[in-house]
Amino acid sequence: MTTLEHKLHFDRIIERIEKARLSVDGHHIVKIVAASKYVDADAVATLYSIGQRAFGENRVQDLVAKSQTLSELPIEWHFIGTLQKNKINHLLSVNPFLVHSIDSLDLARALNERLEREDKNLRALVQVNSAYEESKSGFSPETYLEHYAQIHEECPRLRLQGIMSIGAHCDDPKIVAKSFETTHALFEKLPNATVCSMGMSSDFELAIRCGANMVRLGSVLFPHI
Repeated sequence: MTTLEHKLHFDRIIERIEKARLSVDGHHIVKIVAASKYVDADAVATLYSIGQRAFGENRVQDLVAKSQTLSELPIEWHFIGTLQKNKINHLLSVNPFLVHSIDSLDLARALNERLEREDKNLRALVQVNSAYEESKSGFSPETYLEHYAQIHEECPRLRLQGIMSIGAHCDDPKIVAKSFETTHALFEKLPNATVCSMGMSSDFELAIRCGANMVRLGSVLFPHI
């Protein structure tokens, strides 16, 4: 795919996002985080050249490697995968813009301790398992608000920005929508929260219609993979 073809493809994705966004509210803003785990640094640079600025990686080692390779580009790096505590030092070396996946009190406390030691702060989202699926990480919807408040109180180095979830793994759009609606209902109860990160390549339009203001798009942005 040529750069021009990629630009036209990217524009079509933007049009789909705009249509879903406008169906909610003309003032509703949606941010794209390009999930680049299946592509190399050259593909990231190409997408950057046609206007994409925020990129998310699922593995810390890939985030470190790509951020180093592309250090001349002012990319806004996000970490969107499950974070293991033994990778915290490597993650913090990148100074990511946002970590999407705080999924336990232990992880939050370990991050806060390391951040305190380095005199740093870190923007973060707290993950909810709104689909009630064993394969997914995150707090249950019933305990989410309590745990969010606890992390906010106990871990001041984590600058909590809002919520993240992964939609239900299901072919029934009503079930997927229900998981997104659960997430957004919790988002609306969070004090000073600004980010509702939900929706991926297969369901981002539905997520936006349910209130997402940040979507994590992978394969749909990189059609050659």
